[in-house]
Amino acid sequence: MPTAPVVYEIDTWPWLAGVSNRLGRTVTLADVPDEIWDEAVPDGADAVWLMGVWERSPAGLVVARSNESLQRAFHAALPDLRPADLVGSPYCVRRYRVDERLGGPAGLATARAELARRGARLILDYVPNHVAPDHPAVVEHPDWFVLGSEEDEAREPAAWFRAAGRIVAHGRDPYFPPWPDVAQLNAFHPELRSATAKALGDIAAQCDGIRCDMVMLLTTDVFARTWGANAGPRPATEFWPEVIAELRRHHPGTVLIAEAYWDMEWTMQQQGFDYCYDKRLYDRLAHEDAESVRKHLAAGRDYQDRLIRFTENHDEPRAAATMPGGRNRAAAVAIATLPGATLWHEGQFDGRRTHLPVFLGRFPDEPADDELRAFHQRLLPAAARVRRGQWSMADCHGWPDNPTSHDVLAWTWHDGVPHHVVAVNLSGHASQARIRLPWPPLGDRRWRLTDLLDGRVFHRDGDALLAEGLYVDLPPWGHHVLAVTPA
Repeated sequence: MPTAPVVYEIDTWPWLAGVSNRLGRTVTLADVPDEIWDEAVPDGADAVWLMGVWERSPAGLVVARSNESLQRAFHAALPDLRPADLVGSPYCVRRYRVDERLGGPAGLATARAELARRGARLILDYVPNHVAPDHPAVVEHPDWFVLGSEEDEAREPAAWFRAAGRIVAHGRDPYFPPWPDVAQLNAFHPELRSATAKALGDIAAQCDGIRCDMVMLLTTDVFARTWGANAGPRPATEFWPEVIAELRRHHPGTVLIAEAYWDMEWTMQQQGFDYCYDKRLYDRLAHEDAESVRKHLAAGRDYQDRLIRFTENHDEPRAAATMPGGRNRAAAVAIATLPGATLWHEGQFDGRRTHLPVFLGRFPDEPADDELRAFHQRLLPAAARVRRGQWSMADCHGWPDNPTSHDVLAWTWHDGVPHHVVAVNLSGHASQARIRLPWPPLGDRRWRLTDLLDGRVFHRDGDALLAEGLYVDLPPWGHHVLAVTPA
């Protein structure tokens, strides 16, 4: 896997449903046509995350059918919802075996081979915090779970269920009510840790990377705060270093991606994950101003290189719906050209606006935004050219009577010539700034600046660039991705 991989997430079940509808026959991972696999690996992508391939729980499906809040969300996303569209949550896992309806293990092996032919690695999911209530371990290994008493059940009946003569906790995080369709695993139990390492190893044998769900819930402090005495005594070692060390013994090259929040990204990096979600950057790009992004990007390169940046995924609303007026393009330029990994989401390039609940197996019909798709088709290969060598933030300054330079973000990449400069106006008004470039050899010659996104060419005097900086005049949410070469 490259040091700064570009990952493309595919919602596997609705994607295959769309392919089946398009071709007029049932398609599984075993028989996706070549031309569809070609489309599934965007130019500039290094890996494809097939989200939701594991066997889904019939018991979880029963819960989803009776939950009024979920039903409202389902009908909002699919007004013509049919019973067959509700396929169950991919995070309510019955077994870590590829669902036969998606092609089974043989179909996944075929998919991995097809991706490899196109130069793309395969990423799959793992959910460490919980399993479906009908997972075999609930009966076969009840001690792996958080167990309660009759008093616990009487005090909070929605938080517990009975199985194999035990009172088992429903999964939860400490800030929300329990999830009614899953059983909570006990991160403090030594046998559970061994079972987790084995499960990860089984998954690693089928792919090149694993995206692990809500990893901070298994850290000792968070788990103890969530479960108290029900968790038992605190172990001497943290969950993830112990589990990952065992995984690395057998699968040293498997890339581990952590879904992590609550400013615990650095902690999870230190506990063994290769990349952690950069949710803070997402929030700042979607809802805050340039200064908040600038401060976020002041972190050390060793930290930033191990973040994975995104503007949407299956958990977040669609960027086209939440970042209107061009903000989504400005944010896309930012995440594509910063250090670290990049995550794109199926349908994002087409401007899909409906956030599909993961329980559903069909996308609604939405018109494609051809212009937005063309923009991304230019951006991904351009970003691959840019992100090489030394990265640094660039100072943007302006004039006493024009404060708009504060709304401009800029950074540079240097690995010999061409140099590269990225400038983004993170505001809804035109902004002007001068960008200080960090390359002293600019003087005594003229330079050609080519925008890799729209092909525009600018010529600038090197001495003026050194003395005054690069002047940019950007429209609302405007941007440049510039290659700087001798004229």
